[in-house]
Amino acid sequence: MRIFITGASSGLGEEFARQYASSEVELILLARRKDKLQKLQLELTPKCKSVEIIIADVTAFDELQEKMKLLGAVDIVILNAGISLGHSADITPFSEFKKLYDVNLLANHAILEILLPRFVEQKSGKIVFISSLASLISMPSAKAYSSSKRALNAYAEAIRYKYKKEGIKVINILPGFIQSELTDKNTFYMPFLLSAQEGVKRMKNAIEKNRRLYAFPLRFNLIILALNLLPNFLREKIVDFLN
Repeated sequence: MRIFITGASSGLGEEFARQYASSEVELILLARRKDKLQKLQLELTPKCKSVEIIIADVTAFDELQEKMKLLGAVDIVILNAGISLGHSADITPFSEFKKLYDVNLLANHAILEILLPRFVEQKSGKIVFISSLASLISMPSAKAYSSSKRALNAYAEAIRYKYKKEGIKVINILPGFIQSELTDKNTFYMPFLLSAQEGVKRMKNAIEKNRRLYAFPLRFNLIILALNLLPNFLREKIVDFLN
């Protein structure tokens, strides 16, 4: 089985690579940081059938797509690469807003434009999007991140509808707070915070079960769903208080 993981040099991507490492698996790991990827490659090669690394910035779309053309067949694509700008009440500079959308949304399409025709040809494949519970409610201090992940949800849904008859599984995962470089930026209390090991363990289980949509932790998801059911004026008061 060939598994392709983006954003693999740290955080969730690195943990995905570790948890998928086995003698039956060929890993293809993509990230910007060459030194970290090479270190991970050395660690996991004895455990895997093979470990290939691809050094690429996912926002360099032309270069990214050229490298995707050389990738060959894969069975699972885990689109994990993502960034956050932290939380701020200030107006987000356009350049930062655009970069966040380039990484969190557009890079996924740049990759799938190349890989989807191959999945169609082989009549199989599994595409995993890593979204966020933050996509379900937009806090004023994280408008760029929340909106990019909400857009990713819509994109994943459309891809699922489009390719379901082609034998392609599309899985959209909405995690809450998981310890990583992204959450390390946060200076506030993060409810139901999970370790990277536990978070990825739950996501890997959802992938194996072909869950179309997996939002977790359950209690956190239920709180957000309940909040969204409230009348607008009451929800706004709660958001103002939390913000």
